[in-house]
Amino acid sequence: MVSVPQLSGALVRRRGKRLLGPIDLTLAAAGLTVVLGPNGAGKSTLLRVMHGLERLSEGSLNYENTPELARRSQAFVFQSPVILRRSVAENLAYPLRLNGTGKAPREAAVADWAARIGLSDALVTPAPRLSGGEKQKLALARALIARPDLLFLDEPTSNLDGTSMREIEALIADAVAGGTRVILATHDLGQARRLASDAVFLVKGQLIEAAPSPQFFDTPATAQARAFQNGDILE
Repeated sequence: MVSVPQLSGALVRRRGKRLLGPIDLTLAAAGLTVVLGPNGAGKSTLLRVMHGLERLSEGSLNYENTPELARRSQAFVFQSPVILRRSVAENLAYPLRLNGTGKAPREAAVADWAARIGLSDALVTPAPRLSGGEKQKLALARALIARPDLLFLDEPTSNLDGTSMREIEALIADAVAGGTRVILATHDLGQARRLASDAVFLVKGQLIEAAPSPQFFDTPATAQARAFQNGDILE
């Protein structure tokens, strides 16, 4: 069973300004949750809170097991990919070295994931030399290679072309099909419709709506959600 974060009265303040909450949120143990909202809604902050990167000012973050055990089985991919200044192969191998995977299975996994992201011929290439789309695919593959139970994705396809977006979405869909629980922040409604099993909608740090994907997209319960899907400006 995936230990999914659950929030109770979660609130984040920074320099006296409220960035998020208070939010009560209980998520299912499987599928892909998409976090939606206009710029400044608090999408990234919510993901960082659930992953433990952002400290709560009030409220609580709970897991079914201990936070330490839960976070060992999590991974996070940022909007701007964090790439080690090493080769493609060494980037892919890094999380496997950390968890003690032996040399033979580590090398096999590196070769497999390099093939999946189309970088088999670039294993010795320094990762900083890759294109933007290649870097993002590498960051995603590095997150998935250790088979996390829970994966956070913060706008992973922003500023990418259609081909790179399609390839990354395929990797995400495969991960979900394989049992990885995914929480994805995105501004792209088309992507949300394609991938989501449920949706969380934020405006100005407040949780406006949380519902299964068909319900949220076909019959949104709030005027704000309807306006957002229509492309209206929310103030």
